[in-house]
Amino acid sequence: MASNDHVAQFHARDAEGRIYPVREFHDSKPDETGEMKQVITYRLVIGDRVNHLGGDDFELVQSGIKLTRVH
Repeated sequence: MASNDHVAQFHARDAEGRIYPVREFHDSKPDETGEMKQVITYRLVIGDRVNHLGGDDFELVQSGIKLTRVH
């Protein structure tokens, strides 16, 4: 069974200036050999999936809206 631990929350902004609360999760999942590996996933507070594109750049999976982490 995989664990799903919410470890962080931050805000990200789209090109129009809207702010989105994003949660970071660290999950433990077995790889093809059965060894447990840590996987980091991101979701909006409302549950929408978010892809990490690298650095401070993210993308909403459903809509393709690009987001930038706010520091």
